[in-house]
Amino acid sequence: MDTLIAWILRAIPFGTIIMYGALGEIITEKSGNLNLGVPGIMYLGGFAGFASAYLYENSVAEPNMVFCVVLALFCAFVAAMFGGLIYSFLTISLRANQNVTGLALTTFGMGVANFFGVFILDGRTATQSLVYKTFQTKIPVLSGMGVIGQTVFGYGFMVYAAIVLAIILHHVLSHTRTGLNLRAIGENPATADAAGISVTRYKYLATCLGAGISGLGGLYYVLDYNQGIWATTGQIEALGWLAVALVIFTTWKPLNAIWGSYLFGMLYWLYQFLPTLIGFSVPGYITDLIQMVPYLVTIAVLIITSLRKKREDQPPASLGLAYFREER
Repeated sequence: MDTLIAWILRAIPFGTIIMYGALGEIITEKSGNLNLGVPGIMYLGGFAGFASAYLYENSVAEPNMVFCVVLALFCAFVAAMFGGLIYSFLTISLRANQNVTGLALTTFGMGVANFFGVFILDGRTATQSLVYKTFQTKIPVLSGMGVIGQTVFGYGFMVYAAIVLAIILHHVLSHTRTGLNLRAIGENPATADAAGISVTRYKYLATCLGAGISGLGGLYYVLDYNQGIWATTGQIEALGWLAVALVIFTTWKPLNAIWGSYLFGMLYWLYQFLPTLIGFSVPGYITDLIQMVPYLVTIAVLIITSLRKKREDQPPASLGLAYFREER
């Protein structure tokens, strides 16, 4: 039982990171844009939130932690949106190749975040920001109610904010005119344009908003999951690619991202808890193979959904394709 609880406590915060990245990418891809720059955007969000909190704490004698949290969230969101704006300008206005632009954005975001991260830290590889204690604050009373309280209510506020965000996005995409217009653009931008929907505006807004949400995943990693420590280990990049894989796994549905992200978290940490669960150690090469499970599951889901050919489980028809109004 203790091993199972420890496994859950490790999987849920881990899954929350990729949930933010996946939710942001779902919005982006619903507009027809395939943004492979999610890892770089998460880097930008994590760095901006960390840097703003760190600089504020070190410039004020008695920093207000609530303001510090709001500042970190705002800066992370804006910085990530800036990354989305770069991608939007290149792929929507200039009609650059989306795959190449996304990969370039990943490299750009990683490079900028790591360079300035080390610069701000005055040559050190990591430092600690006190604001992480506020991010990690658990729900009072409920978190102390035994095993259930520990596993359900024993997390920081951003875990629950991600769940609420997924529910809101599901409602917007499924039950509002804005969501209908966005999905129409992702399926057939020419038809949507002919119906009077501003394709360019929707694509810009969806891509920038999606990038901002993905950036919150990077912030959560640095100021909660990693306890306010900035390090150039490349872990955010790996989580960003997992977020992209999660989009496929959830078949572009925000509600599926809730349980899908936690499942990914369980599968990712399976290698660490499997020896205890089965009662004996496993060879190192088996451990490496187990770490591939989330990606293998994603491939399996992609194959199954392709064979079933259910329209609601398929990606937007115009995903990754630039829209040329002149060819309408």
